[in-house]
Parts: sequence; C-alpha cells; structure tokens
Amino acid sequence: MFSPVKNKGCLLRSKVKYQTSYKEATVACLGGKFTKKGHTVLVEKSAGMGSGFSDEEYKSQGAKIVDTAEEIYNNAEMIYKVKEILPQEYKYLREGLIIFTYIHSNAHREQTDVLLESKSVGIAYEDVYDKEGGFPLLKPMSEIAGKGGFIAALHFCQSINKGNGLMLSRVHGVKTPEITIIGAGNAGLGAAELAVAFGNKVTILDLNVDSLEHAKHILPPNVELLYSDEQNLMECLKRTDVLINCILWPKWRTDHLVTREMLKLMKPKSLIVDVSCDDNGAIETSRSTSHDNPVYEEEGITHYVVDNIPAAFPKTSTYSLCNITLPFALEIADKGVKKALIENKYLRRGLTSWYGELTLEETGKKQTRPYTTPEKVLGIN
Repeated sequence: MFSPVKNKGCLLRSKVKYQTSYKEATVACLGGKFTKKGHTVLVEKSAGMGSGFSDEEYKSQGAKIVDTAEEIYNNAEMIYKVKEILPQEYKYLREGLIIFTYIHSNAHREQTDVLLESKSVGIAYEDVYDKEGGFPLLKPMSEIAGKGGFIAALHFCQSINKGNGLMLSRVHGVKTPEITIIGAGNAGLGAAELAVAFGNKVTILDLNVDSLEHAKHILPPNVELLYSDEQNLMECLKRTDVLINCILWPKWRTDHLVTREMLKLMKPKSLIVDVSCDDNGAIETSRSTSHDNPVYEEEGITHYVVDNIPAAFPKTSTYSLCNITLPFALEIADKGVKKALIENKYLRRGLTSWYGELTLEETGKKQTRPYTTPEKVLGIN
C-alpha cells in the first residue's frame, strides 16, 4: 500500500465495505482474506501497480475492479488505506463512513475539521496499542523507515550525489565512520542493525533506560549505548559523520533537541537523516522533503527529511503493514465497528472521531478543541 507515485484508490467492500486509497493495493485483498469470509472487495483499476500487483491477481481472489476513487467512496462502508485523508478525498467523506488508516489528526487540523463535520468514524493506526503499551501498527513502518534511512545515508554520502564522499563501511587502513542514532525504538534499532552490519562505529542515545537495555540484548556488544543528556549529545555531534534521528518530538513543544546553533559542532558536509521528520521539531532545521527532492543543506550540513521513507520500498512495506493491520480490519468487518471497538480496548484506543465528536485527547489539547473519551461515545461504563 505504499508508492512514491500519485495516490489512487483501492476499495474493499463488504458487509462492512473497505477501501485502500494508495496507488498500490492491499495484500489482504490479494490474499482473499475478506472474500473468503463473505465480504465484497472493490479495488480501483491499476491500484496495485506501484507494488507489483496486477488487477488480474485481485480478480483471482474474488475482488471487483472499479474505475474511479469516487465510485469506491460512494459505495464503501469502510476505507482501509495507509495515508491520511488527502484534500482531494475530503468531499467523499460522509456520516458513518469508517476510515481505518494513519490519520495523525493532531498534525492535520483541516483533516480533523472534515472528519468531524462529515461525522465519519476515524480509527488511527498510530494510536492502536498492545498489552505491553507499544504501538504495533507503527512498528513495521518504523523498522522499514529506520533501515531505509541508513540506506539513504549510504546514497547521499556518495560524492556523485553531492555528499562528502565517505563510504559508510569499515575499510582496512581507513578511519571507520561514526553513526549516531537518536532513539532506541523500532526505527532506531532498524537503522542500527544495518549500520553495524556495515562495520560502522554506532552510538545510540535514548532517555529510556529500558529501551537501551533492550538494545543491548539484540545488538552487538561494540554498539555504544548512551543516556541522552546534553553532554553526551554534544560529544556525539562533534564526532559523528551521520546523525539519524528516530524520535518523535511532541507536537506541543517549541524547543528542539538539536538546535541550529548546535549544527556548528558537526563536521562540514556531514549528514542528518531525520526519520521522524517533524518540521521544526527535534531537529530545528528539519523540514519535510519528498523522494523527488530529498535533500537540502543548512549550516553546511546535508539534511535528508523524506516524510515517507517506506514509499521507496512499496512491496516490502505493503506486505509488512497488511500483515499487522489485517486482523483489526477483519475484526471490524466481521463484528461491525461499534462492537469491535467495545470488545477490543486496544483497537478502541485508536478511535479519533465518532459521528462528529473528537475522541483523541492529544488532538483536543493541541488544537484546543472539545474532546471526549471513546468509552463515553460508545456507551461503555
């Protein structure tokens, strides 16, 4: 469901009807999981091309191919996709339409307005959690983004790509490159796994001691694990060749972890890969870029801040995300959205909007909006 090309739509329609809205189509549909359970699936024409899935493959699993996104939205009961609701899709939202996707409502005020005004039911992947308190629907994309961030560093350090000409690998007789990773979560560990495998000197910074302990058990013993305080960060900035940021910065914060002034500590032409790509967030000088124009320079430091790194790996990303989202999507389809939300407290945590009411506290606080709890709107005592 990931593609670096223009968004299109792909619909899954059933007792509860579905749709993905990205250029490539869902593997869940390709595998026939919905059709085998009696649900009708609609896929927009050529929707799977970006990930290497043909219309014929979808047809072979019982899907119906339709011509336009408008037809999909008009017939769907549920939209099952990846990207946030895009401006060109706003006009299709309506009361009771279920949106199951990444929503990031706190960062998209206009989208939140439309979800509430249309009285759609929005369920956000990024807010669904598990019994350990983790975010399982973020995990696969975070790992791919972290690994993709290191692959991007390999590319943009090359002089033919206007980099500093450094090979990010251990080479006999040459000083080994240093990679600093901020954050020991899924993205940080993904980046570290590749960076270490290439023979680089790797340092991971994190505030969470448990996360550092976990990293210690899964990474080689030569990876340096540091508590993320100002002194350790400053020392890393002075010596690092590539800084990879993998922490999400709280949207309401106005300060920064790495300021513009701190970039002056770094080696000229070194590289920052901001996997989290929060504009003006943890890295003050970050601003989101695209695969078409991925890098820019600030204070003599190259920045790579592509906000959808997994789009460069559409087939891997599609399989990975569908594997983890499919059980939740099927639960909604089989039970109906209200029953599914009532019975599954982990899914319920992702409820963002319910028939005109905002149900996500973080968005309410950031956007100064009235909000309520999912339990209240669903009538759970």
